[in-house]
Amino acid sequence: MANQDYITTIKQRRSIYALGKNVTDTKEEVTELIQSAIKETPSSFNNQTVRAAILFGKSSDSFWEIVAEKLKAEVPDEESYKATRQKIDSFKAGVGTILYFTDNDIVKQYQEQFALYAENFPAWAEQANGMAQINVWQALATKQIGASVQHYNPLVDEAVRATFNIPESWHLRAQMPFGSIEAAAGEKEYIADGNRFKIFE
Repeated sequence: MANQDYITTIKQRRSIYALGKNVTDTKEEVTELIQSAIKETPSSFNNQTVRAAILFGKSSDSFWEIVAEKLKAEVPDEESYKATRQKIDSFKAGVGTILYFTDNDIVKQYQEQFALYAENFPAWAEQANGMAQINVWQALATKQIGASVQHYNPLVDEAVRATFNIPESWHLRAQMPFGSIEAAAGEKEYIADGNRFKIFE
């Protein structure tokens, strides 16, 4: 039963693009949930390379305006930009945004301390960041809070660093807008198990 309960939890996590501000949990409760999910995420040698900036309200809006501004320079055609702007506004419509970073100073520290594994630490840091993202995403889903993962880095890196006073060693890896679920995700399709798994006895 416990295993099935966990699979049910995994299935709750979907990419939600129609976000709203109708979240019943307080900012404090949401913040604690996000922090706890990241803190309990495993990392190589328990080096805890994942960092996060949790943006609410005007701060979240500011981030998406940075994205919109940077993309406008990349998409000069006005008609094409309309669709881009609409997409950005759908992320901005949520309650907040999580910016996920890797602390490269910690990665370098462990590369020096454990030279035998030096080339692996960047990849292990990426794995830890991905696990943190999925842990937070699932935790939010259990509260009926929708989210998706976006990647506007490195286009916005410098502007984000300047706007939010982000340390130089923090390397932006992903962005997660979140909010109330205003429209459910579509049906999920799966490739055939035979193409995906190999089972040996």
